[in-house]
Order: sequence, then structure tokens, then C-alpha cells
Amino acid sequence: MRALAFVSLLLILTACREDPPHACADIRFEDQPFTVCHFAADDPGLALFHTHADGAPFADFDRLADQVAASGGQLVFAMNAGMYHEDRRPVGLYVENGEQHARLVTRAGPGNFGLLPNGVFWVDADGTAHVTETLAYEMLAPDARFATQSGPMLVLHGALHPEFNADGPSRKRRNGVGLSDDGRTLWFAISDTPVNFHTFARLFRDRLAAPDALYLDGVVSRLYAPELGRDENGADMGPIVAIVRRPAQGLH
Repeated sequence: MRALAFVSLLLILTACREDPPHACADIRFEDQPFTVCHFAADDPGLALFHTHADGAPFADFDRLADQVAASGGQLVFAMNAGMYHEDRRPVGLYVENGEQHARLVTRAGPGNFGLLPNGVFWVDADGTAHVTETLAYEMLAPDARFATQSGPMLVLHGALHPEFNADGPSRKRRNGVGLSDDGRTLWFAISDTPVNFHTFARLFRDRLAAPDALYLDGVVSRLYAPELGRDENGADMGPIVAIVRRPAQGLH
């Protein structure tokens, strides 16, 4: 009996020493490299950030990480989260901490953002994330805690955007967000080499099993994932989506 108890204790101690599962991983899809990160859709550390305490946009991950750290928190993940004007104002709807800073845009327009259907990545008042087509979001008129609009939708109810072509010649580094069918898992992905929209959308639908996914941006796509040694620099960013651990008072 003592031997059995010792073995049981050893197994428990071994399990306690195991490292927690990584949120981010490098994968290959159709022989192309991507990095994907997954979190619970109701992760309490999920937030959108745009403006630094000094009144200027954060613009890069290090400024955000420094402010989080100064307030006693830890930035564990971040990604650029939507298109923006030259002064880094969001192009479409942007809500941070329940305050709307830019309005919803429902009309078609030039560029990827205006390629309808586009959509909104948002977090409801209870802290659960959603990916919703723009007109559906407008009809829903939710009380969003956070929201960022972008486009086009990559996948909508399991179908790829109708304008995507498997042989599309436009290849760029891209990033996006998707939600699992049960609404419990949030997927962020970034292509580590240039890909077209069709391939990127199929990554979400066919590999990550996300029936709804939204394109966030391309070319300037960047990732902060310290567990992978990733803290990417480049052009100044607009909105940033992040996961913060041990958030201190005054942070999201």
C-alpha cells in the first residue's frame, strides 16, 4: 500500500511540474509556414489597445508591454488588430473599454476593408469574444466592451468569401482572427510568408475548424509572442489586440 501511495504521489508531483500548454505554435499548412495562437473566447485578459497614456497611439508592441509591466501586468500576446489611417486612427468601428472611438462603416469601398462582406471582432459586456459580419453586427447593436472592424471576412458560416480565388495572384503576409464552431476557442493566425486570401481563409476553415474568421491586416502584420521569441518591429500600428496576465488596476 505504501509503495502504491508513493507512486501515486510521484505521478501527482510530476504532473504539477509539467509546463503549461503553449498558446502559440509554428505550424505548416499546405507546406507554407504560419504561426497560430489560441485562447479561450472568454479569456479575462483579452483586450484592445490603441492610445498610450501620453495621448499618442501605442504604435508598437514594446510601448504597450512597458505600460502593462509598469502597472504590474504581463503582456503575453499581441497582434495588430485592424486597418488604420495615416495618423493611425481606426478605419472602421473601434470600441475600447465600452467607449466608441470610431463608427461602424457599412458601405462597400476601396481596398480590402471595403470588400463586402466585412466584419467585426468584438468582446461583449460579459467578456466573451465574437466574430460577426458587419450588417449582422449593426442589427445586433450589442453593448460591446471592445470592438474592431476590418475586412474582408475570410470565412462566414463555413463558406469562404465569394471573391476569393484559389489562384489569386495577390500574395502578402496576412493576419486574422477566427472563432471555433462552439464559440469557446479564439484563434489568431499570421502567415510567415506571403499567401493569397484563399489559402489564408482555408487555414482557418480547414485546419483550425473556425467557421467564422476575419481578416485583420496584411503587409504590416506583426506578432508579439514571447514564448516563441517573437517581438516584431516595423511600421507604426493602429489598434492592437492583446492578452494581458495579472492585469493591474487601470488596465483593461
